Amino acid sequence: MRNTESHRIAPRLRWNRRPAPTRHAAAQALADLLEQPRYEVLPTAGAPDLFAAHLPPGRLLTVTASPNRGLGATLDVAVELAGLGFEVIPHLAARMVADGAHLAEIVARLQEAGISRVFVPSGDATEPGAYPDAVALLEALDAMGSPFASVGITGYPESHPTIPDDLTVQAMWDKRRYATEMVSNLSFDPQVVETWLARVRARGVTLPLWLGIPGQVDTTKLLAVASRIGVGDSARFLLKQPRTVARLVSPGGFDTERFLRRLAPTLARDESVVAGLHVFTFNQVAATEAWRAGLLAQLREGGADPRSSPSGPATTS
Repeated sequence: MRNTESHRIAPRLRWNRRPAPTRHAAAQALADLLEQPRYEVLPTAGAPDLFAAHLPPGRLLTVTASPNRGLGATLDVAVELAGLGFEVIPHLAARMVADGAHLAEIVARLQEAGISRVFVPSGDATEPGAYPDAVALLEALDAMGSPFASVGITGYPESHPTIPDDLTVQAMWDKRRYATEMVSNLSFDPQVVETWLARVRARGVTLPLWLGIPGQVDTTKLLAVASRIGVGDSARFLLKQPRTVARLVSPGGFDTERFLRRLAPTLARDESVVAGLHVFTFNQVAATEAWRAGLLAQLREGGADPRSSPSGPATTS
C-alpha cells in the first residue's frame, strides 16, 4: 500500500529556532539561485545548436535519457555541448546500461570529453541490463574508483507514479553514500516541497539540493513533444500524473514565479542546503531564458510580488 505521508498536512519546519529570513533576504536568495540555474536538455537533433544560440558558454546543462533514443543520443549531445564550452551533466539511466563493458565505454567517452559530472536515475527502460536500479549503477561506479567528481541522484517530493513512497525514501538513503548532490523531481505545491525537504534533512540526508522547477513551456507543445520523441524521466513522471496535467492546462493554473516566491523563505535558509535550480526546459530555452532574466532583474530591483502584476504563461516541464 502506498505511503501517503507526504500528502498529509504537516507542521512547518522547525529551523533550530532561528528567525525567518526577511522578505528582502528571501528575494535576494532567490535571485542568487536564478543567476546560475542548470537547464535540462532533451537529446534531440539540433539541441546543441539551439542551446548555444541562447546561452553563453560555461552555463550548466544536463542531458536527459530516453529509452526510445538510447544512451547513445544522450552521450552524443552531451559531448557536443561540452565541445561548445558548456559544463555538462549527462543522465546515466541505470536500466539503460547493458553491462560492465558498456559502462566502461561510457565512462571512457565522457572522461575523454572532459565531463566530470553525471546524474544517475534508475530510468524507465522496460528490459533492464545489468543494473536494475540506480543503486546498482552507483555501486558499479564506486567499484571503478568513482570516476566522476560529482554524482547526482533523484528526490521525489511528490509520490512517484510507479514506486511506493517508502521505497523512494529508502532508495535515497541507500544512494546518498555514493552521491554528491540530489535533484528533486517536479512538484507544483510549495508546501509539499517544504515538508519533504524538512523530512529529508531530519533523516540525515545532507546532500545539496537542486530544486526541480518547470521552465516556460506551452503545455500543449509539451504533451505533443513528450508523446512524439519519448523523452526522459521528468516528462514520463509528469505524463503519468493526470491531475497534474489538468491543473497545468486549466486557466490560471501553475505559475513558476509564484511557486518560487512562496518557497523563497525556505530556499533562503542555510539549513535547507539548496545548491540551485534545475529547470526542466523541454528545449524551450529561448522562452525560459527570457523568463529567468526578467525575474532576476525584477528581484534585484526589489520587484513586487507577482500576484500584484500580470503573470506569465502557464508553465511546466
